[in-house]
Amino acid sequence: MEANYDYEEVKDEVIETLLKLLNEKKYFKARDELLKLNFVDAADALEEVSEEVGVDKAVILFRLLPKDISVEVFAELHPDDQQSIVNSITHSELEYILQEMDFDDKIDILEELPANVVDKILENTPKDERRLINTFLNYPPTCAGSLMTPDYISLDKDWNVQKALEHIKTVGMDAETIYTCYVKDRGRKLIGIVSLSTLVISDPLVKIRDIMITEYIWENVYEDQEVVADDFRKYGFLALPVVDNEHRLVGIVTVDDILDVIEEETTEDFERMNGVLDFDSTEREYLDIPVYQHVINRLPWLVILMVSYIVTGSVINGFEKMISSVVALVAYMPMLMGTGGNTGSQAATLIIRGLATDEVDTSDAIKILWKEFRIGFSIGAILSIINFFRIIYLDGESVGIALTICVSMLVIVIFAKALGSMIPILAKVCKIDPALIANPAISSISDTVSCLTYFTVATLFLNL
Repeated sequence: MEANYDYEEVKDEVIETLLKLLNEKKYFKARDELLKLNFVDAADALEEVSEEVGVDKAVILFRLLPKDISVEVFAELHPDDQQSIVNSITHSELEYILQEMDFDDKIDILEELPANVVDKILENTPKDERRLINTFLNYPPTCAGSLMTPDYISLDKDWNVQKALEHIKTVGMDAETIYTCYVKDRGRKLIGIVSLSTLVISDPLVKIRDIMITEYIWENVYEDQEVVADDFRKYGFLALPVVDNEHRLVGIVTVDDILDVIEEETTEDFERMNGVLDFDSTEREYLDIPVYQHVINRLPWLVILMVSYIVTGSVINGFEKMISSVVALVAYMPMLMGTGGNTGSQAATLIIRGLATDEVDTSDAIKILWKEFRIGFSIGAILSIINFFRIIYLDGESVGIALTICVSMLVIVIFAKALGSMIPILAKVCKIDPALIANPAISSISDTVSCLTYFTVATLFLNL
């Protein structure tokens, strides 16, 4: 029985050996070590080399790679490392890399390069390809057009299955995917799709028009990338066709590109939910973003929240006499305010996710509110019962204070659940990103309402 092969351990050993060889200037031996890794891990190794022993040595190592492998490794590098290599290699080397890369990866690289470098590359690019590249570069960066590739397999509806399979064998190596083929009419309009599996099991003489699917999912070239990602998640496709306003097929989006989009959108939503305004920071890693940019990203919502807490402070000042007469009330304020904020954030997170994955819609607002009311009542009641006995038997407070805190807890939790579920829906209706506004709004509103509820209940229960 073979021992388990720990690839991560091998990768770490290779990188350690790489660094040692590079410090000894044994570049060809270092290259041989790098070739032991797959393309993705080789890119990771180059990035670590750049950090540990300098960009210059990483570039030397990259240039020693065989041409076909250097293309694959370059496509996996971080944009900053790609830029470093671009600045260090010759134009002929760069042109070779771009010429051999998949079209969608090529567009991603060109979008990151300075305009003067792009112009020099396009000067030596064939006219038809240059026109196509310029078309793709002019699409907005967050739409389907910027994600798609024109490297798809197109079939004629009047071909038979045998001719279609022969065509796939001829052009398949240059296509992004061969598992789904696209059928166009003479005006380039998409009229159907057919899968490779359907072709393989069909009679060789059957016409494509007789087996193609005419009801299919497609994306408009200007559709937002987040909507495209949602469709991939919803339907589980490996590729989706992209059409223009005339329904002419202009490209396809594949699942590997969508995985990057999903990561970007998840990062963006996570930052926004925590009050971080990204300002394109998702394009760079944490350590690469300068301190001043972090300050700019985080400060706006903190200022807004700080101002909102003035209202909460005013509420507390308004009940100053009550607090001074029953000092014990102060000790439980943080617990009530924190519980309100946490329960509201829980509800908001679930609703934001539901809106993002189409599990819920704004039209479900009443159903959601009723459900969260019941959830809030159940959670609030359980927390109140636990706190009632804790306050009496552990803290030694009176029944009046225990009832004040427990009733307040129940009301606050119910309100926070309702608030947390409704703010994302309201934001969606107002065409505001729910992730951007939900948690900061819940924090400020929930704290103010928690204080008002607490002191109002205390006035009723303690006759203050």
